[in-house]
Amino acid sequence: MSDTCRIIALANQKGGVGKTTTAINLGAALAKAGRKVLLIDMDPQGNASTGLGLARGDRRSTTYDLLLGSDPASDGIHGTQVYGLDIIPATTDLSSADVDLMASSDRSRTLKKRLDELLRDRDGYHYVLIDCPPALNLLTINAMVAAGSVIVPLQSEFFALEGLSQLMLTLREVRGSANEGLRIEGIVLTMYDRRNNLSQQVEADARQTLGDLVFTTVIPRNVRLSEAPSHAMPVLDYDPACAGTKAYLDLAAEVIQREG
Repeated sequence: MSDTCRIIALANQKGGVGKTTTAINLGAALAKAGRKVLLIDMDPQGNASTGLGLARGDRRSTTYDLLLGSDPASDGIHGTQVYGLDIIPATTDLSSADVDLMASSDRSRTLKKRLDELLRDRDGYHYVLIDCPPALNLLTINAMVAAGSVIVPLQSEFFALEGLSQLMLTLREVRGSANEGLRIEGIVLTMYDRRNNLSQQVEADARQTLGDLVFTTVIPRNVRLSEAPSHAMPVLDYDPACAGTKAYLDLAAEVIQREG
């Protein structure tokens, strides 16, 4: 495994916060910056896979096979239309993985072991991004055990910060039991509307409470960003000039800056 490969889980147990949008577009932006990126779709809904143009019939080997199959881990890697960005896709089969993994005594480390194998076989990735399901279940725990850090997308809405407490507790538990090096890469505010006082208040509260953990970049509410998945492409390709594209390029620059 490459010493320079950073494994980052994108996690929030709340759905609809822009987690998969961030996984797709941060991956594309890192690839545009010259990094080789692997996105692992750990959400049974498979939205990251669909958003990168992989039809369900083309997902010949999936994250379920990565976790529970016997074939080489690298068999699940699929190329995408974005140069430098690969994906291991998901299908609804993954929804049964929680139950299937329970039979294993080392069930929380399954992804880590398979990922170590994959990165030995396919050295050269600078980043592995893991798009977690919107739940603090065994799939998310596997992602956190395998990752070096976690990015938390946080929607700019009233109860956003309250929802962080359970996620932080889970992070502490994983750090204490299975991955002592796990850290928070950063918290990124999503669906941000500068004209909205609530968005500004959530940002102020987040920065006061969490300080430098909050990325400087905020992801705006942006029509083009919302439209891009229906065209099965990242917003960077769908509309290179829009505000959503600029935001994800800026976020990628911040992530790269934190490499040291």
